[in-house]
Amino acid sequence: MAKYLLLKHYRGAPASVNDVPMDQWTPEEVSAHIKYMEDFGKRLEETGEFVEHQVLTPGGTFVRFDGEGRPPVTDGPFAETKDLIAGWTVIDVDSYERALELAAELSAAPGAGGKPVAEWLELRPFWAPSATITE
Repeated sequence: MAKYLLLKHYRGAPASVNDVPMDQWTPEEVSAHIKYMEDFGKRLEETGEFVEHQVLTPGGTFVRFDGEGRPPVTDGPFAETKDLIAGWTVIDVDSYERALELAAELSAAPGAGGKPVAEWLELRPFWAPSATITE
C-alpha cells in the first residue's frame, strides 16, 4: 500500500471545466458538493483506502524558528497556503493507477448547476524510506 495526497487548490492549477467559484454557488450546490465528498470518503472507508480528508479555512500564518524568544510571524508577502490550498484527501492504495482513478473520481464532484467541477487535483505520493534487504 502507498499513501497519496489529493490536493485541492483554490488557484495555481489550470482552471477547472466548471470554473464557477464556490462563493457563487447556491446553498443547494454547496450541499451537493459536500455530500459528494462525504460519500467519496465513506466508499473509501469501506475499501480500506481512506486515511483522511480536511477542508481548510481561509486564515493562516507563516511561523519559523528564529533562535531564542518569540518566533517571527508574517502574513506575507509570499503566496500562502490559505491563498492556494482548499483542502486535501489522503488515500492508501495498492497502486499509482488506483490513485489516479480515485483522483479523477474526486475531481467529478458536482459544482455550479450540478455539473462536475472537473477540477485539477494535485496527486502527490507520501515519501517513504526505501526498503532495505536484511539477511
